[in-house]
Amino acid sequence: MEYTIEARPTYTYLELTLNPGESVVAEAGSMAWMSPGLSIHTSTRGGIMAGLTRTALTGEGFFQNTYEARNESGFLGLTPAQPGDIVAYQMTGRELLLEKGAYLASHPDVKLSSNFQGLKGLFNEGMFVLRATGNGLLFFNAYGDIEKIELDGEYIVDNGLAVAWDANLSYRITRARSLGSFMFSDRLLMRFSGRGNLWVQSRRPQGLAAWAHPFRPVQRRQRR
Repeated sequence: MEYTIEARPTYTYLELTLNPGESVVAEAGSMAWMSPGLSIHTSTRGGIMAGLTRTALTGEGFFQNTYEARNESGFLGLTPAQPGDIVAYQMTGRELLLEKGAYLASHPDVKLSSNFQGLKGLFNEGMFVLRATGNGLLFFNAYGDIEKIELDGEYIVDNGLAVAWDANLSYRITRARSLGSFMFSDRLLMRFSGRGNLWVQSRRPQGLAAWAHPFRPVQRRQRR
């Protein structure tokens, strides 16, 4: 399987070339274009409960599509739902944790499951993240640019900007120590520690939504 990541880092898309016998799993709705020779198989990958768990707890789709090149090579274009960057990561048996909505595609040998992070994730985007295990290429995306941090010690990230991290890293949610800064700021922090890789995004979709909120069209009530 060959791939290229184009138009980085804003409206990035992924192009894959599959040789005969190769296949790739992708998030439902991410396919933008493909060659007619590829076959498509849609499933929940793990059963109905696995699909429901992904959808309800990690923000991923209930169904996932498997694209396979059978008799001839084919190409496939994938685009994330949100504008931003895409990262290709080679899984080699280690575990990787993904923030909600970050998964785009992977080799069929990469397995996905929801992972409960406990109450320490109460103030994060959610208490559940996606856990990736196995071997093969994994593609994940985020809103804005994605930067890789090679962590050896501690690192503090604004809440909601962490995209993916090695499962051996530990983290906890902290906030500003002074009461005033906490009350008048929306910033909660994720404090990572250990040795491993951490990927962070340069923008928050929630920040864009908050900025655009005052400009939304509002229907005014007519006086009787």
